[in-house]
Amino acid sequence: MIDLLKRIKRRLFRLVFPAKPTPYIPPPPYHCPVCNQAAHMSPLHPMYMSKLQEHRFVHNIFLSETINLENYKCAQCGASDRERLYALYLNKYLPSKQVVNLLDIAPAPPLARYLKKFTHVRYRSTDLSMAGVDDLQDLTDMHSYKEGQFDFFICSHVLEHVPDDRKAMSELFRVLKKGGKGIAMVPINLGVEKTMEDPTITDVGGKWKYFGQGDHVRMYAKSEFIQRLSDAGFNIELLDIHYFGEAAFQTAAIFNGSVLYIVTK
Repeated sequence: MIDLLKRIKRRLFRLVFPAKPTPYIPPPPYHCPVCNQAAHMSPLHPMYMSKLQEHRFVHNIFLSETINLENYKCAQCGASDRERLYALYLNKYLPSKQVVNLLDIAPAPPLARYLKKFTHVRYRSTDLSMAGVDDLQDLTDMHSYKEGQFDFFICSHVLEHVPDDRKAMSELFRVLKKGGKGIAMVPINLGVEKTMEDPTITDVGGKWKYFGQGDHVRMYAKSEFIQRLSDAGFNIELLDIHYFGEAAFQTAAIFNGSVLYIVTK
């Protein structure tokens, strides 16, 4: 009798206080090729834009070639839009290879985790001072590597920090195997017609103003960046939305004007 009364009481309670329907939560609108997860994207950190305003950045940020200001970072893994672009390419390139000796310079953690998932990739990382890399050394003198040691390298947003970028490019060419490829990316502003670099600009504010960040030493013009890579011996291929497809860019939240620079020895 007591159990029956309890069941009746519970039923009456549900009739008087029905459960609230679970609200519909739409799925994330994008898919990150770095973590292979459906994801929301967050904008470029407002600190960066405020720094540009504070130091009166002389270039137009909206003429930057490869950056998605509104959907910059994957909320799941932290991969930037350019790293998602690299993954789109590497998803095509890496599975077709048997063993790939790959050098990652100043590695970005999300991309490094992605690369290490490929069991046939022999991963090696290097930087001048970054904690946790395999080899601490200068990009202009990678003395621990033999000529032609690597099948592939990733040098992403590093050369704009290096005073002698031409020597660094020559080192990248030296350690790359004949027929090997690399990703060579720097900030490119399409409003810059001649590469802006001035060794007398040493203060942080001046570097923000002219080069776009407090530890950069130049702002590249697109044509001159390509010419410097060519002078080092590389063949350069520019892969844009026509190569990857509009749907791939949209799904991965990559700005339509983005361009991937692939170099070949």
